[in-house]
Amino acid sequence: MALKGGSRFSIRFEDVFPAGCVLVPDSIVEAQDYNEVTKARTPALDKLTGARVWTVRVVDMDPDLAGRSREVAVKISAPVQPVPDNGAPFAPVEFEGMTVTPYVGPTGRLAYSYRATGFRSSAQARKAA
Repeated sequence: MALKGGSRFSIRFEDVFPAGCVLVPDSIVEAQDYNEVTKARTPALDKLTGARVWTVRVVDMDPDLAGRSREVAVKISAPVQPVPDNGAPFAPVEFEGMTVTPYVGPTGRLAYSYRATGFRSSAQARKAA
């Protein structure tokens, strides 16, 4: 089986963020596509579902990342902007329906693009389990 560029693979939240993650305040923004020809920006749409795409920035709480960047962007495909349910800054969250797309970044190193179908507070996720 050959893999096509941009293949998304299902992944568990716990595998990406073993120590959890917290929202960066005011970090949920609508993703934008840029058209090189028209020089115009338009709201990004998910190529598989057609839903609007939102970018959420979180801080990875993994203690093994000492000295390295902890900020991670996760794209959420949803018809409306996701909103944290507890409204607190730096709220712990868990992503649902996560996928990962590996790719070679501009420096030639392996990089990952994360997507999700939504998120909820960590407290809510523990209650549901």
